[in-house]
Amino acid sequence: MLCYNCGANLTEHDYCTNCGADVGRYKKVICAANLLYNEGLERASVRDLSGAIESLRQCIKLNKNHVDARNLLGLVYFEMGEYVAGFNEWVMSKNLRPTKNIADDYINMIQTNPAKLDTISQTVKKYNQALSYCYQESYDLAIIQLKKVVSLNPKHVQGRQLLALLYLRAEQWEDARKELERCLQIDVNNTTSLRYLKEATAVIEIDEAIEAPKKKKKVATDTVTYRRGNETIIQPLNVRETKMSSTIINIAVGIAIGIAVACLLILPAKVSAAAETNDNKLKEISEEIDIKNSTINSLEQEKNSLSSQVEKLETELATYTGEGGTISAMDNLLNAAITYINNPDATSAVASYLDQIDAGFLDRSTDTFKAVYNALLSRVGSTVGISYYEEGIRAYQNEDYDSAVASLSKAYAYDKTNSDALFNLANAYRKAGDKVNAISCYQTLVDSFPDTDLATRAMSYLNELDID
Repeated sequence: MLCYNCGANLTEHDYCTNCGADVGRYKKVICAANLLYNEGLERASVRDLSGAIESLRQCIKLNKNHVDARNLLGLVYFEMGEYVAGFNEWVMSKNLRPTKNIADDYINMIQTNPAKLDTISQTVKKYNQALSYCYQESYDLAIIQLKKVVSLNPKHVQGRQLLALLYLRAEQWEDARKELERCLQIDVNNTTSLRYLKEATAVIEIDEAIEAPKKKKKVATDTVTYRRGNETIIQPLNVRETKMSSTIINIAVGIAIGIAVACLLILPAKVSAAAETNDNKLKEISEEIDIKNSTINSLEQEKNSLSSQVEKLETELATYTGEGGTISAMDNLLNAAITYINNPDATSAVASYLDQIDAGFLDRSTDTFKAVYNALLSRVGSTVGISYYEEGIRAYQNEDYDSAVASLSKAYAYDKTNSDALFNLANAYRKAGDKVNAISCYQTLVDSFPDTDLATRAMSYLNELDID
């Protein structure tokens, strides 16, 4: 036994000779845990599995680091068909003692056997489905699922107990007794199984007492004895020797009665059994259809989810590769920069690339991108702005207001100091009947260039438009 404080070996003293810690109570707790472990081992050896679980769990409660108790508890759980609980105990045991632990062999034995893993998975799923059917009061479907559970895992005690309980509810006493007897073969002292079996046995004994024949046939004892030659003949009273014809008639009548009994008793039972078999098959088919429909619905939901993700990704991809996207904007900015570096006088070419950069993208672009864009714009803005201004004035004079709006907008965009471009842009909007944009441009002119003649004129137009 090791000291809980320093890990040194303890002696017969109630204190650690290495660190001086008080280990009196600690030694008692460890001894009690070992005693419970030995008790659990004895119970498991005589197949008192539920009792062994109780003792081992008490042992672990006293000493959570008891690796042997956890390994044995995992084996007991596995023997009772509770694979998940047993596997959990082995995993915790492995974490407590990573090396030289037999739990490694148990875990590897399961993990290296795909068929066993699939059986465990199917058993858990079907048992949970049976519980769900019970909560939904679909007891026939629950019985079908539990039959599959015990066929996959014959040692599943909880599954057999639940199946027996459903049989008791359906008043199938004999079937319930058979399942409970199988449970007791696995766990001989399971109190739940014993309680259910007591109920089933009591009802069966009552039924047998009711069905027992109340009267027995009387055996005729009155006979007549006489001799014929050297033979002694014993014949019941009121019975005469029958002729061959009467014997044949009696045989025929007996055959007819047998056929009638078969038709009236045996045939309906056969028909009922066949109908019950067909009902069970129909329930299984209905269950399989429900499972397939559930699978189809889940796949459709998954498909819809994936379609939404694809649409979202396509939208995001369009923001990068589409017209006005990130890649297009970067290409136009780079082409404008290269053109300006190679020929600073090629202002029109630089402007043509800058014009292709979408204003919406410019608003959400990085600071570096905006800095390069504004630098190029400042280099070519005044020259290009004059060109667009002259083009817009010509269109305005020719009463082509849509073209004038397009050119004057670019002129003001390239040169924010060009108040004439902004004023004529507002006039073009007004002439084109776009009152909202006209008011916006006039107001911008008043705010950006106050105390100017153009601002005064813009204010008069604003008052005029407000009156309209």
